[in-house]
Amino acid sequence: MEKRNQTNHERDILDRAARVLPQGSLGNLNYDLIVNKGKGSHIWDESGNEYVDYLLGSGPMLVGHSNPPVLEAVLNQLSSGTTFFATNEKSVELAEEIVKAVPCAEKVRFLSTGSEATLYAMRLARAFTGKDKILKFEGGFHGMNDYALMSMSPSKLMDYPQAEPDTAGIPKSLQAEMLIAPFNDIETTTAIIDRYKDELAGVIVEPFQRLLPPKEGFLEGLREITSHYEIPLIFDEVVTGFRFSYGGAQNYYGVVPDICTLGKAIAGGFPLTAVAGRDEIMNHFDSEKVSKDGFMPQIGTLSGNPIACAAGLATLDILKQDGVYEKMFNTGRKIMNGLQKTLDKAEIPAKVVGEPVLFDAFFTEQDVYDYRSSLSADAQRLARFNQLILDRGIFKGATKFYISTEHNDQDVEKTLAAFEEAVGILKSE
Repeated sequence: MEKRNQTNHERDILDRAARVLPQGSLGNLNYDLIVNKGKGSHIWDESGNEYVDYLLGSGPMLVGHSNPPVLEAVLNQLSSGTTFFATNEKSVELAEEIVKAVPCAEKVRFLSTGSEATLYAMRLARAFTGKDKILKFEGGFHGMNDYALMSMSPSKLMDYPQAEPDTAGIPKSLQAEMLIAPFNDIETTTAIIDRYKDELAGVIVEPFQRLLPPKEGFLEGLREITSHYEIPLIFDEVVTGFRFSYGGAQNYYGVVPDICTLGKAIAGGFPLTAVAGRDEIMNHFDSEKVSKDGFMPQIGTLSGNPIACAAGLATLDILKQDGVYEKMFNTGRKIMNGLQKTLDKAEIPAKVVGEPVLFDAFFTEQDVYDYRSSLSADAQRLARFNQLILDRGIFKGATKFYISTEHNDQDVEKTLAAFEEAVGILKSE
């Protein structure tokens, strides 16, 4: 298969981007291309090259690009107004649907980004408990707020529970407010919680951390110890909400937190996220339900935007249809298994890790179950693999294959053929 073509027009856009955007990009991807359009499970770049899309906008396009029912819902809302900074029926309907679907959700507060959602979830736990410290897990990604960017990709690997800032610009004073534990290690985590129980406002975790499934008993143990000390447990389900099942990862794994964050899938590609949780905790958003000192105001210009809510409702209507999740899981399983078989056949050490709707390869012989074990993987080889399949019409992020309702057998066939070619080149290099 020939390398993708790039026109002068696309190269010109890339040159213009370099002049006005830091790194010549939006800060998300470093691929040398400009996306032009998307339809279903495919996207096209400005040079006209077509790709099977496993990035899906980093997850939001769970029902594919330009899905007709979603577009129809958005167009219908456009004629009635685009935003109001006031409660609207679409926001109420979407909140009602989330409460029906998500086990921990008794009330919902809408925001615009995942970083906002996790920030408010942690603040909510602090308001509810009157304590300050939050425990998170090394390697866990909770958006780009200051508290979340502690030990997400640490390089010093300090002793637990010491936190390491991941970026410039974070006040040093915040470092002491975050405690760090190893994902999938309930013994170490329990010991940290036992030690800091009187200072802990909450524990935040991705129930499926980046690409790493929870070990048997880990989430259950986390639920048990936090319940024992009445410490709010926060599931960050911005990625997994409505993706692993209609009730999210908490339904899929059978462990219910006190608070969760939602995003991506609930807005059909528009900027909308949510914090949801138990009544007594969510009441801290309500000045009439708590004391003045306990009230936590939250104001956002686009929170509960009716266009995003309309798109979200249309997306959830699709996901509620019979067989939708079964189809996505079957499609993803074919790709996961095909990738592992191709790598094994080439005798390239690698582990395909994740769930069928969200997975990727780690180029290592070692089992990968937490952040530190993931460091054994060859990141440069993964980047090379990504480039090779990109040249063969397969589009994904630096990590993760996202599966949509729109991926089909033809996509699988093309993807597996690209794997064969790419892995063959990797083996020869």
